[in-house]
Amino acid sequence: MRSFEYAIKDELGLHARPAGKLVKQAARFNSKITLYSEGQSADCKRLISVMTLAAKQNDVLRFTVEGDDEDIACKTLEDFCRSSL
Repeated sequence: MRSFEYAIKDELGLHARPAGKLVKQAARFNSKITLYSEGQSADCKRLISVMTLAAKQNDVLRFTVEGDDEDIACKTLEDFCRSSL
């Protein structure tokens, strides 16, 4: 299992457009990807699940990635967060 944390920099937080892009990135991988924020968890491959976190600017997101492609999935998602959130 791999994991990383990322603090949201976007002033609008994790709103619909970047959340949709995040879900698309996560869906590319076989690994189970779970997103945690403020004591809640979400399946990172389901948009509604991610949106229910209502993550705001400066909230810390913790991603856990578990599966056969976890290394590349973790790197890809971390790069995505740095460039898009």
